[in-house]
Amino acid sequence: MSATPMETPDDAPVLFDERATRDGRRIGIATLNAPKTLNGLSLPMAHLLDERLRAWADDDGIVMVLLQGAGEKAFCAGGDLHGLYRGMLDHRDGSHDIARDTPAAAFFATEYRLDYRIHRYAKPVLCWGHGIVMGGGIGLMAGASHRVVTERSKLAFPEITVGLYPDVGGSWLLRRVPGHGGIFLALTGAPLNAGDAIHARLADHFVESSRHDEVVARLIDTAWSDAATNNHATLSALLESFAQPASAGPLQQHAALIERLCAPSNLDEVVAGIIALDTDDAWLQAAKTTLLAGAPGSARLGFELQRRAADLSLADTFRLEYAVSLHCAAHGDFAEGIRALLIDKDRQPRWNPATLAEATPAWAETFFHAPWAAADHPLADLGASTESSP
Repeated sequence: MSATPMETPDDAPVLFDERATRDGRRIGIATLNAPKTLNGLSLPMAHLLDERLRAWADDDGIVMVLLQGAGEKAFCAGGDLHGLYRGMLDHRDGSHDIARDTPAAAFFATEYRLDYRIHRYAKPVLCWGHGIVMGGGIGLMAGASHRVVTERSKLAFPEITVGLYPDVGGSWLLRRVPGHGGIFLALTGAPLNAGDAIHARLADHFVESSRHDEVVARLIDTAWSDAATNNHATLSALLESFAQPASAGPLQQHAALIERLCAPSNLDEVVAGIIALDTDDAWLQAAKTTLLAGAPGSARLGFELQRRAADLSLADTFRLEYAVSLHCAAHGDFAEGIRALLIDKDRQPRWNPATLAEATPAWAETFFHAPWAAADHPLADLGASTESSP
């Protein structure tokens, strides 16, 4: 699923192409081009994508954007954790001061701006979410106006395993999963198939992966409009002609149980209920195991953030998450989680706090402190007219 490069070499981290439609308009195609790392989102990739999306937004000849990943394994498996780890080691000084120019600050600011731009993009954006879509990949996909999943799609927020939390707007997105399912997904990193992704409101259409090229051909052979509103409707109708019903996955199959477990307003009670599960179901067993091995601080932060995001706009959610993410990078468990999973690979993280009893709401409160005045926040302009109308 690659596109012919446009003004970019074959080894560029993102390949860009423009395809002429039958009426002389053009479709912009952006392909994440790092299949060896499952198209993990790096800072250069985010910069390139944001720059091109800006250009395509201002180009009257571009009627829509297709966002996809190179290779057959993943659209995007998350952020560039190796790069973030190196940056965190170089800039950790033991303080809680996050108002510094660090690689983490640059990465999260660029990533969140890009994600927000996709959410507010005036022209249709079709994200082909084939294969693994996790963490930062969901950040890219979630805001697209038209989100396709296939029979091999696997979506998840696995941040609890690396000492982070579901960021990239995840606090806002997961709050909207039916039946308190967002709390369960944040605490357990449980994967979703195509049907569950649609149920969770993280995807829109199920299309067989073998029809990718046929979909692109139809996009090219379609009569588009100069009006973005008309083009949104045109793309919806086109995808509906390819879409098939998606079978219910375990999130739906266990919906009543998950709603009961995650309904309490007390995190300790929710966690105790999940840990107490006595089941032979493999999906539930894996969810329980992930929660038990995950960072207690991540469980607390993910839980508290979903509660706070209930009354926030998407832009305010990104601003809140930005501060929390920088705290996680500066003095939280994020570096330790990456070390244990990807660097030393001992899978023996030394979490701090080590237990949920220590990861209290008072402990979490320090992560919500933003050292900037509202007007000086690095993402202060999200939601302004210049950002909401790319």
